[in-house]
Amino acid sequence: MRFDTIVLGGGIVGVSVAVHLQQRGLSVALVDLKQPGNETSFGNGGLIQREGVYPYAFPRGLGKLLHYATNRSPDVRYHRNAMFELAPFLWSYWRNSHPAKHAAISRSYATLIEHCVTEHETLAQEAGVSALLCPTGWMKIFRSHQKQDEETRAAEQWRREFDVKFESLDSAQLRAVEPDLDTSLLGALHYPASVFVSDPGALVAGYANYFEKIGGRFFLGDARTLRDSWRVDTGAGQIEAASAVVATGPWSDQVIAQMGYRLPLAIKRGYHMHYGAQSNARLNHPVLDVESGYLLAPMSRGIRLTTGIEFARADAPKTPEQLDVVEPTARSLFPLGKRIDAEPWMGRRPCTPDMLPIIGPAMRHKNLWFAFGHAHHGLTLGPITGRLVAEMMTGRDTLVDSHPFRVDRFQ
Repeated sequence: MRFDTIVLGGGIVGVSVAVHLQQRGLSVALVDLKQPGNETSFGNGGLIQREGVYPYAFPRGLGKLLHYATNRSPDVRYHRNAMFELAPFLWSYWRNSHPAKHAAISRSYATLIEHCVTEHETLAQEAGVSALLCPTGWMKIFRSHQKQDEETRAAEQWRREFDVKFESLDSAQLRAVEPDLDTSLLGALHYPASVFVSDPGALVAGYANYFEKIGGRFFLGDARTLRDSWRVDTGAGQIEAASAVVATGPWSDQVIAQMGYRLPLAIKRGYHMHYGAQSNARLNHPVLDVESGYLLAPMSRGIRLTTGIEFARADAPKTPEQLDVVEPTARSLFPLGKRIDAEPWMGRRPCTPDMLPIIGPAMRHKNLWFAFGHAHHGLTLGPITGRLVAEMMTGRDTLVDSHPFRVDRFQ
């Protein structure tokens, strides 16, 4: 079985790349160990973050660093036995988070973010899954004036620099739109231009179904069997193609290592759990509890609570302590009912130390392409990444400048 290209990875990035290549007349094979949308793309907060022009930076203040060093913070935890291995990545991440560097990085990052909603809307309409995109925006809620003032100043800066839309709500305005939240909250920031996805896994599956509808082929197979020229073993037999795209998210380093590539990719793990709602309570927007670092989102399965960051080895056993820590606080924020899931879900966010994804051709192999490292914004940036990769591979003018995301910036 021969194709023009093989796309490795059935998450939002890989599926989006496959769709855009297939739309441009290439015959495309999409390969993953599971059905599309069943790993990292399944368990996120469901946000398409049009406001996310500044990628999440490493804290630089001494007080904040000392706070996290205790390993008791609800929003960031770490496995001590992984710190030596992660130290080079964290050091580079910290350096790139200097305000001047972070601002420069954001100017490149914003070129992708600018198109995140429109590219999703176009793809969702073509795939017939527009009903999964909820134009409600999302909110950051506040318990302290200090945090409210800090976040408002940041939002005002984003508006000046990148025309990011936001609305500042006082306590009465917040109660009007979210009457079942804790009435002691001081207020919220609402980002109306962002979009909420009520079932991220179903959205990716819908995009994948559209990919097959327009002639693409999906295969169950192991991306780590990729070999030069380009061949992959699948359950239906060996397939080959003139080109290949590695879009396997947190497993991308395993795929490219066998070809001699060592890129600084690290993992931020996270957890979620679904809950019912007590007494017909209703949550109308995803809400981020800024002080405690968790998100509540009204998913189709129930109210999803997603945790912050856990630094650990990618293959380390689950340690969903953050979920247990923030659950009582989440219950005080919103009247959550019983847990719905049998056990917490865990996902892995693939991160680079400069907070920019890796998008572009490999340095030493002809017709090999990379598309991974999207950290917290994989769902947000999937379709625009797919379009950018497809435009580069087919020799067309690109919607955005691909140079900041090139692979060789780490060499």
